[in-house]
Amino acid sequence: MINQLSWKVGGQQGEGIESTGEIFAIALNRLGYYLYGYRHFSSRIKGGHTNNKIRVSTKQLNAISDDLDILVAFDQETIDVNYHELREGGVVVADAKFNPTLAEDSKATLYAVPFTEIANELGTSLMKNMVAVGASSAILGLPAESYREVVEEIFKKKGMSVVEKNMEAIQAGADFFNKEAGGQIESLQLEKADGKKRMFLIGNDAIAMGALAGGCRFMPAYPITPASEIMEYLIKKLPEFGGTVIQTEDEIAAVTMAIGANYAGVRTLTASAGPGLSLMAEAIGLSGITEVPLVLVDTQRGGPSTGLPTKQEQSDLMAMVYNTHGDIPKVVITPSTVEEAFYDTIEAFNIAEEYQCPVIIVTDLALSLGKQTVEPLDYNKIEIRRGKFDINEELPERVDGEYFKRFLVTEDGVSPRVAPGMKNGVHHVTGVEHDETGKPSESPENRVAQMDKRLRKLNTLADRFDTPVYTNAPHEEADLLVIGINSTRGTINEAMPRLEADGIKVNHAHVRLLHPFPTEQLKPLMDRAKKVVVIENNATAQLASIIKMNVGGTNVESMLKYDGNPFLPSDIYKQCKELV
Repeated sequence: MINQLSWKVGGQQGEGIESTGEIFAIALNRLGYYLYGYRHFSSRIKGGHTNNKIRVSTKQLNAISDDLDILVAFDQETIDVNYHELREGGVVVADAKFNPTLAEDSKATLYAVPFTEIANELGTSLMKNMVAVGASSAILGLPAESYREVVEEIFKKKGMSVVEKNMEAIQAGADFFNKEAGGQIESLQLEKADGKKRMFLIGNDAIAMGALAGGCRFMPAYPITPASEIMEYLIKKLPEFGGTVIQTEDEIAAVTMAIGANYAGVRTLTASAGPGLSLMAEAIGLSGITEVPLVLVDTQRGGPSTGLPTKQEQSDLMAMVYNTHGDIPKVVITPSTVEEAFYDTIEAFNIAEEYQCPVIIVTDLALSLGKQTVEPLDYNKIEIRRGKFDINEELPERVDGEYFKRFLVTEDGVSPRVAPGMKNGVHHVTGVEHDETGKPSESPENRVAQMDKRLRKLNTLADRFDTPVYTNAPHEEADLLVIGINSTRGTINEAMPRLEADGIKVNHAHVRLLHPFPTEQLKPLMDRAKKVVVIENNATAQLASIIKMNVGGTNVESMLKYDGNPFLPSDIYKQCKELV
């Protein structure tokens, strides 16, 4: 018996690859297994190779695996592209329709199963993916009935006859493998799971759930990969809470609508990817100078321009910190797990209102679209903080001719905030530099006072932010400090024991607050390491550059990957070993 295995299904985009992986994974999740999934997909709607790799374990997972135990192939390209991942003793289950072949250097075993033929006999070739699920269940020794609950949820709206046909297809796939291929494979039998119910989420779903829990009631957005699932989730859920989603004509409209709604006192979210955030740059500056809260999500993908819109990259870091012209206070949060994406989104709304500034939540494609098992969320941890804003507050009576000092210069840099319609709260709002009442002013003295006020808002944020730097640092003095951001956290943690087994003392730090940078939290770890390696998915070492600007360090080296694929634990192990 084994405690984990890796399963992958591949074929041409549009032929049910995603649903095959979903049904397989959800059923195992409900049996109590932990899962971690990553989809490789084309930017085309139909056609082009796609695959879904799912790791299954009896213990918590936070990374995709180096190797592969089972490959389910709907075409020869899937075998040719992915067979090198198969470990010795691995299995390929392929549709007999295309006469599959396996390279001579492969140590895996090929089984040809007539997915399409069996599906056609049952009424439609569309069910070939269910036949493949059945064959997979036979390999693992799982009864076909394990999938009934999931199949009912997906197909019930089409009628119970469709549910039963799909269950027949799963059973037929299992029966064929049991009869013709000998049934379950002993070396691939998983230990029994604990049976506990856990959530199974992509990062985008967690962000959308966090927005709901954090009081968001409006989302203007323009669809873009890999951010669209946030909008799609909230389209379904926000109306149940009295909110709404508007699909705007472009990202400029989305961000300016968000600013307007926040100005009116409604917690609002917009989400995009790198190209969309480029269009939002000027409006982010408007949020900064008008001191209107703004929460944005940037789901990083391969750039520049359209780039690799469906592939992994972490190349927006500099853009998120420095893209706005002029100087404004801005917060950039970088969650590293699906669970953190939920809680960080709630905190983003709190920070945006407490500090009256834009807050950007930065993820990457692997975190946004990678699906992970998540322990039940603790809703008792949710706290709503609105700072110096109370729509029911009684404001001081106005002196004739005087406006409310919405931009009052204060010691903490945060001015009193009001919403339109509040009695005695009349004031100007403009993107031009202004005095305390909002009236345009070009006075040098006023300019310095307002600029200094805005910029000192965030002086204490790094100290107040919960875990600005995640650490896994067992050593007081380390041979190597590995630093990462976003989805590489689990991958680094998985590589660490391999390095430790080779006698290398390794500490790990993961940046969760990119701006303002947590210098005081990271510097002691860097000072206690002989060498620092920064791991990131871009070509120009953006995170390493930001670290050097804020912390310094002559012992900092970079490990870069920008081919569109996420880091594997073996990538980090091999390259770190070479550096020491």
